[in-house]
Amino acid sequence: MADDRPHRGPVGRDGPRPETALDLRAAARHLVAHPMVAAETDPETFRLIRRHEPQLDRWFTQRFGYRLQVGTDTARLFKSSTVATRRPLRTATAASRPFTQREYTMLALALAAVAAGPEVVSLRDLIEEIRSVAADANVSLSEEPSDRRALVTALRWMIGCGAATEMHARIDSYASDGSADAVLRVRPDRVAMIALPVLARAETPEQLLDRSEQRRASRPWMRSLLLEEPVVYRTDLSSAEWTELRRRLGEESAILDEMFGMVIEARAEGLAAIDPDGDLTDSRFPAGGTVGQAALLLIDRLVAADRNPVERHALVTIVADLAEAHRVESRHWAQIAEDPVRLTDEVLELLQDHRLVQVGGESVELLPAAWRYAVEVRIEQGSLL
Repeated sequence: MADDRPHRGPVGRDGPRPETALDLRAAARHLVAHPMVAAETDPETFRLIRRHEPQLDRWFTQRFGYRLQVGTDTARLFKSSTVATRRPLRTATAASRPFTQREYTMLALALAAVAAGPEVVSLRDLIEEIRSVAADANVSLSEEPSDRRALVTALRWMIGCGAATEMHARIDSYASDGSADAVLRVRPDRVAMIALPVLARAETPEQLLDRSEQRRASRPWMRSLLLEEPVVYRTDLSSAEWTELRRRLGEESAILDEMFGMVIEARAEGLAAIDPDGDLTDSRFPAGGTVGQAALLLIDRLVAADRNPVERHALVTIVADLAEAHRVESRHWAQIAEDPVRLTDEVLELLQDHRLVQVGGESVELLPAAWRYAVEVRIEQGSLL
């Protein structure tokens, strides 16, 4: 079969032609947001990645310490130089949300159960194999609907990334019917590509984090922090690392702009790589919906009151007041006004994901980046977001 990848495109004295540069940026952006790309689900993007594989591989390897692997129908970007502190897997649903602990467990068991094949398996046989793997790992499984829903979520994620395909019937029925069956085609080769090398060599969470820290103080490591973390605070780095990063700020800005169209926002307290297009993330802030609105309102209250840090129980009171004040605006506010504790937890989860607060026990500290979202700052910038 002929290789459809052309020779490297023409390059001028100042770099690739504009159309090539745009293609490279589009491919790099997609890989960062979606590290595994299957040809059958996104053929146009896969062809773009395959066409520019040599340049993309050089970029990611030399600049970030990542590794790009491109096969006949799969591209996988292995992000091996850092582990983002809060970058959970998200469900493959329209209303995407972070995985729960139980869903992570089910995914790990499902991946272990299918790694060695067969390529075609019934859902019932797969469940039996999962139970066998769980027994070996001393993990208890039940027939409760909650466990069945968690397993369906895990399998749906595998289908979404191309590691499995529904051939007959749908797995969703199993969530409500323990006797439901379906037929799946599994891609063991893609399953083997899911785990990062650092994950495969770590036996505990502590070992995983220790291995990811082995690249500390290297340029790729600090650059990947800028790319993967919402904010890099001065306190995240040693004095020498912070000085080095600030000294190279022009170089870092040029690289992030060339590859991803991102802009570095620098403050005394830290740095943030901002995506003007707003789609290079799995979780936006400011966010829509009631939780996103409540998060912005909470920041405004805390900044205006100059309260920092604040106890969690005090935050629940503030959130309850906000919910009560806005419950007439929509039925969503009216519903959650009845459970301010839950709303507070969801707001804090969102703010932690974006490194806008730090929660320690019952104390919550507003971090410096939160001030850019205060209402007076948004007014000065000409937008209420």
